[in-house]
Amino acid sequence: MERFPYKRVAVIGCPGGGKSTFSRALRDRVGLPLYHLDAIYWRSDRTTLPKEEFRAIQRQIIEKDEWIIDGNYGSTIEWRIAACDILFFLDYPAEVCLAGVRARRGQKRSDMPWVEEGDDEEFLDFIRAFETESKPRILELIEKYPHKTVVTFRSREEAERYLGEFEG
Repeated sequence: MERFPYKRVAVIGCPGGGKSTFSRALRDRVGLPLYHLDAIYWRSDRTTLPKEEFRAIQRQIIEKDEWIIDGNYGSTIEWRIAACDILFFLDYPAEVCLAGVRARRGQKRSDMPWVEEGDDEEFLDFIRAFETESKPRILELIEKYPHKTVVTFRSREEAERYLGEFEG
């Protein structure tokens, strides 16, 4: 088994792709503190933190020596890319992400302060459009930081194999 050499880890990808699941599994293997941006941004009544408060919390986390930060949030994604030692990009097809959203319905989750029940068409449309709307900007940002270690997974199986290298 390998030793995980990174201290600042960013995990990004389409909603429903399993960023939080991957982040928890990585945390359990390597012992870094984990921050779910959704759990910080969203309140249990489905309202959100004010934007500046959310940004300030992110800045405080990024300044720490060790972290895994899971989440996209386009207005601040570059902060995490610039500050991380390694970036994991879960680049899965929309069908996989939509299935992930369906599979977590009714489940209590540590990364979200409420239980998702029915369909949110706006959210599902965002997932369907991720490939053409969000991914190009992510790829531009990754190219802007060529010295960063970037690991792109195209399937859940690839991510699971990677995590298997750090068990124990």
